[in-house]
Amino acid sequence: MCDAGMTSTSKPTALIVLRNRISAGRIHSILHQRGWLTELCGDGDRAVDQYVNLKPDLVFIGLDIPTLDGHVAALEMRESDHKARIVFVTSRTRLAKAEDAAFSAGAVAVLTSPLTQADFDQNWDSINGPIPEAPGLADLDELYPEIDESKPPVPLGHPMDFPSLGVDGGMPPVPMPPTTDPSPEPKRSRLPLTVALLILAAIGVGAAYAYYLGWHWHFWDFYPSAPHRR
Repeated sequence: MCDAGMTSTSKPTALIVLRNRISAGRIHSILHQRGWLTELCGDGDRAVDQYVNLKPDLVFIGLDIPTLDGHVAALEMRESDHKARIVFVTSRTRLAKAEDAAFSAGAVAVLTSPLTQADFDQNWDSINGPIPEAPGLADLDELYPEIDESKPPVPLGHPMDFPSLGVDGGMPPVPMPPTTDPSPEPKRSRLPLTVALLILAAIGVGAAYAYYLGWHWHFWDFYPSAPHRR
């Protein structure tokens, strides 16, 4: 996204393309004190379009910006306008890479963050000095290799096999486990009970017969004159 400041043909304009808003705000403040107008943009691809439309007098750009690398974006600006005046802004840890990009894109200066007023004072002459050549333009096409559309697309793999549906479109019936009838409990044998009853009956009969015999002989002992029963 790009935020434009006040536009006027009487004042020089700078395009600031940085991810770090603190550094971008610092550059805006310093340039405003020098009577410059600024436009802020945090997207590399849109920054190239903004440069073509705006034709700013100066560009401050970082390496790590979204959608398009700052080195490539600077080369595209130089390709559209060989008078593009570009300054790379980077951290001290990435200074060597920024210096290589500056040589490739023909930048006028490299500034390291955090930025101060003294940094601008020391580099202001080189920032407004002669614009070097951009040897990296010869390799710009190699940064965007053309896609060979003649190659067949990469197969995405075989589709997964799913179980076939039934005739009516429903899911196939799920097989149920076989059911088994519970085995009947074995019948209890009545033989022991029958034997017990027979034994008890025999004991009862024997006891009754013994009682009868005992009474019978006792009767004849008291009544000898009674007729005997044969």
